[in-house]
Amino acid sequence: VAIGFTGIYAKMTDSMELKNVFYACVIPFLIFFTAFAGFIYPNRAFLHPHGLIDALAANLPANFAAPLAIVRNWSFALFYVMAEMWGSVVASLLFWGLANEITTVDEAKKYYPLFGLGANVALIFSGQYVKFVSNMRANLAPGVDAWAVSLNYLMGAVLASGGVLLGAYKYIQDKIVSKNTEMATLKKFPAKKKPKMTLKESAKFLLSSSYIRNLALLVISYGMCINIVEVSWKAKLKQAFPDPNSYSAFMGNFSSATGMVTFIMMLLGRTIFEKFGWRTAALVTPTMIGVTGLGFFATNVFSGTMAPVAAALGTSSLMLAVLLGAAQNILSKSSKYSLFDPCKEMAYIPLDQESKTKGKAAIDVIGNPLGKSGGALIQQILIFGVGSLAAATPYLAVILTFLVAIWFRAANSLAGQFNEAMSKDDSAEAAA
Repeated sequence: VAIGFTGIYAKMTDSMELKNVFYACVIPFLIFFTAFAGFIYPNRAFLHPHGLIDALAANLPANFAAPLAIVRNWSFALFYVMAEMWGSVVASLLFWGLANEITTVDEAKKYYPLFGLGANVALIFSGQYVKFVSNMRANLAPGVDAWAVSLNYLMGAVLASGGVLLGAYKYIQDKIVSKNTEMATLKKFPAKKKPKMTLKESAKFLLSSSYIRNLALLVISYGMCINIVEVSWKAKLKQAFPDPNSYSAFMGNFSSATGMVTFIMMLLGRTIFEKFGWRTAALVTPTMIGVTGLGFFATNVFSGTMAPVAAALGTSSLMLAVLLGAAQNILSKSSKYSLFDPCKEMAYIPLDQESKTKGKAAIDVIGNPLGKSGGALIQQILIFGVGSLAAATPYLAVILTFLVAIWFRAANSLAGQFNEAMSKDDSAEAAA
């Protein structure tokens, strides 16, 4: 899906104005989420091919259980894919693409860590909204599908937020971008268009640049690392909260906590950039994920040793693992939102327009899903080999260490390239 979207996006950027590309990307997501709550989920029993999958499952080896489950529940799988793509396409590609177009590097160092403050204030309130909606089931009549009611309220909020998003973007285009003197000059005297490139040519062009490759490694490494840890944590979480609404309520509190910690981290982010520079800021996230991830895996591997500790704290070993995993995710994601994302976006600024648009599309839209897919593939291979996710935990810890080492190397290499590119830009501006 991500690769297909990247190809479509590349064609849209060649044939449409950037502002129209934004609308063409956002509106289909809003239509899908509305359709899912209003039509697909209520008719899931009819739309899901249970009979066909039951017949296939009876004649196929047990190893096919996972892919068959995806086909059986295809609408849920599609919803998950669209939700993942929303983050990559709208939050990362479109928002940061606009920011990179209208922001200088000096401004970025000051304001990029602060751009997420509003988003994380929203995360705090949205988490509590999710919790509120999930707890509505207590007041519902017997026999009512509580999750369907919750889903309607949640997707209604998504649709309303999407409308505000589109309105805000139109305001920026009409009142700010169009009045910017430099942007207006570019419109009057547009640069000569470069030859259009196919998706294959774009990929070849991007892979030929070590700068782009290092950027891609950062994104892919993050996706693989967070997936390797998060899947194990969510397996524990599902054991602790088997009811969908209880699970959703916990995740609402988790989102609020993530927003609050990220808010604090973003306030510190500006100081980190100004005092320590891009390199140090870029290395905080892999350090955080490596340390907290290995700590979480150690808790699972030595669960017997941790049982007395859990009892002393008045909880179970399972709930202790859930809470430690939640802390790991909160710290990792807060460092990602406050430092990793601004570092990544600053790295695009010195690039030429071709690399900015197509490079960003390829890295943001393919890189993160590719990282998560790679992490999932590693876990599937290990599960086939050792029998369960729990048995694979020690191996996952070793793989996490290896991935963090690759991440460190790519970040250090990119730091040198970024500083060199910025020096060239400064020299060119001084000469002009």
